[in-house]
Amino acid sequence: MKRTLTNALPPALVVLLTLAAWEAVVRLRHVPEYLLPGPLRIAAALRDDWPALYPSLLQTLAVTGEALLAAAVLGAGLAVLLMQAKWIERSLFPFAVILQVTPLVAIAPLLLIWVKDVRLALVLCAFLVAFFPVAANTALGLQSADHHLLDLMRLYGASRWQVLRFVRLPSALPYFLGGLRISGGLALIGAVVAEFVAGTGGAASGLAYRILEAGYTLAIPRMFAALVLLAGSGVLLYALLSGLSYLVLRRWHESAVRREGVLSSG
Repeated sequence: MKRTLTNALPPALVVLLTLAAWEAVVRLRHVPEYLLPGPLRIAAALRDDWPALYPSLLQTLAVTGEALLAAAVLGAGLAVLLMQAKWIERSLFPFAVILQVTPLVAIAPLLLIWVKDVRLALVLCAFLVAFFPVAANTALGLQSADHHLLDLMRLYGASRWQVLRFVRLPSALPYFLGGLRISGGLALIGAVVAEFVAGTGGAASGLAYRILEAGYTLAIPRMFAALVLLAGSGVLLYALLSGLSYLVLRRWHESAVRREGVLSSG
């Protein structure tokens, strides 16, 4: 336990030293607040502007969560569909690749024109970014099933559904969860980029609009406060998805079992 706490101290100490150095440079060199506020000023802006930033944070997280859920369901569904026949894979997978490699900033304006509901358009933009990692990783996992087990299932006359349920899906689960961790951060990025393009204000505006608003009014501490919330949300989302992956895989998959062994030995 002591060794674990000792290993956890240096990163926290580095962060504290970095923040202290940042604050010292800003104060000693008298850097203007509109160029670079110090950590204490950003913390004060986060406290003072919390009534405006908190609803925007919830809005951005709601769009991210809905897009991630849609990406998880539809991405896994597409991967299973692609496994049914080669002609299906050759017909549909190129469209997924095209959507992935096309920049979101080029697609978002079109979606905002075509979709009258701005909230739905934002979710669609974030979904398009988060969809491909789940679909591609899950498809790879389905194709990576142990061929010895597949031969055994065929030997016993198992149906396609039984092969999928008992061999391919368990094999694909770690890949699916790995893709989900990637898609979590991408969904947040997609939601922020879509909000930047939409530029909508009001009570339903997200953190991206607050950043734009702060930039227009040169409220730079508020801008940094919004960036801190975005960064913290991304880290928290990744941690939650990593925890979910560990809880699902810890009983049987080698990656989680090995990680648990390393933590217990440390």
